[in-house]
Amino acid sequence: MFITNLYSISPQKTFDNSFFDGEVKSFFGNKYYVQEPDYSALIPKGLLRRLGKAVKIGLGAGIPLIETKKDIDGIILGTATGGLNECYKFLNQIVKYDEGTLTPTSFVQSTPNSIAGHLALITNNIGYNNTHIGMGLAFESAILDAFLLFEEGEVAKLLIGSVDEASEHNYNIENFANYFKSIEIDSTNLLNCDSQGSVRGEGAAMFIVSNEKENAICELADVHQFTYPNDKNIEKRAIDFLEKNNMNIDDIGGLVLGFNGDNRYDFWYNDLINSFPETNIYTYKNLVGEYPTASGFATWLAAHILAGKIIPSEAIYKNASRLPQNILIYNNYQGTQHGFILMKAV
Repeated sequence: MFITNLYSISPQKTFDNSFFDGEVKSFFGNKYYVQEPDYSALIPKGLLRRLGKAVKIGLGAGIPLIETKKDIDGIILGTATGGLNECYKFLNQIVKYDEGTLTPTSFVQSTPNSIAGHLALITNNIGYNNTHIGMGLAFESAILDAFLLFEEGEVAKLLIGSVDEASEHNYNIENFANYFKSIEIDSTNLLNCDSQGSVRGEGAAMFIVSNEKENAICELADVHQFTYPNDKNIEKRAIDFLEKNNMNIDDIGGLVLGFNGDNRYDFWYNDLINSFPETNIYTYKNLVGEYPTASGFATWLAAHILAGKIIPSEAIYKNASRLPQNILIYNNYQGTQHGFILMKAV
């Protein structure tokens, strides 16, 4: 399938593409929050003031795309928890009001599928609507869902995407599980920090995908996901995935890798780099932080690379001066959930 349009709201100023003009924001600490656009022209003001953050950034990234392609046949999103902050608000209301009369707003926005539902309601889209919540593989599952629909001939155009927020409640829980670094560090040093834990990020990345090549930015060729690998032989898995697509290591001009500064899991990426010695290497979690569906941002970045955009140096890990025509994205979440996404220039 082919990407014909895309949009991202992230900790970088990506919503207006200032990111590609050299406006790269650095962070200090363990939380990277999104830079948001003005939503007032997209979302009715009466609704906007009641929206939780996850729904807001999901709508802010999705509506501009749907408005350009009003004939899309469905909406498929991946998210780990949706609007978890709204869920906690609702649970706290239950305690505060002793299970009495509660306001429905937080409840409505607390379910993971509320983002896709709001997108459909606001844009009057009555097509296929699905949300995948497989944590670190939620976005990869959304891609697979889209592939299946295209293969069945059920659709011609879809909106697919990923959304996750850095809620305080979720951060506290994950911090107890040692997901994040115990000391605050500068984002420019994140990938060189040889210690446990990463930093919490958030964001939304949305794509219009089509079964037609016309007006395509790039091709989203294939996706593969696996969990709890025993052999830790990431090279073999990558080669098998490429062979399935009639390709080999030499065909890959770029790797987009999910380095996040956590020395418990970054070795997976180093192992793969050793198998691609002449390949451009790109990173992104030093720009947007770690979150379950960060591979959505990686896909957004890879699409722009294939389209010929000048990428900020902060996203370049190793430059072998090779213009990529094919890009392999590899991401793992907490060392247990692993995913490949293959993308091609058109």
